[in-house]
Amino acid sequence: MQLTRHTDYALRVLIHLAVTPSGQATIPEIADAYGLSRNHLMKVVHHLGQGGLLDTRRGRGGGFTLARPSQAITIGEVVRYSEPDMNMADCGSCALRTACGLSGILKAATAAFLAVLDRHSLADAARDRAGLAAIIAALPGPNTSLTDACAPTSSPHPD
Repeated sequence: MQLTRHTDYALRVLIHLAVTPSGQATIPEIADAYGLSRNHLMKVVHHLGQGGLLDTRRGRGGGFTLARPSQAITIGEVVRYSEPDMNMADCGSCALRTACGLSGILKAATAAFLAVLDRHSLADAARDRAGLAAIIAALPGPNTSLTDACAPTSSPHPD
């Protein structure tokens, strides 16, 4: 299973906020730090706000923060909300679908995958604050005064 770029960016934003001392960030700040498209990141942040994962504020002093404590947001919740389709294969249009057992097997695998993600919170993902701070300090983009931030080490996945 491969997560979309949208979910990858969503997780980066949420982890970043979980370890940022102020708990607040802006789109330019995160986009520049991680080398992400501001336009795409704006859509991700808007979507996370609509889903109740972020509180967003416009204007001077604006930005976004986690809507709930990081230990109250599970990785499974974020993935379910951000992924448009959790189907691993397109069994609906397959000629074998009426007699094939693969569909049920793949649904069980997806359920097991999500069950593991449900056991871990955003706080779990951001547990190594010192290590994450070292990573963000080494990012090529402009560093703001983040002394305790993070960046996932994986590269974005294609949509």
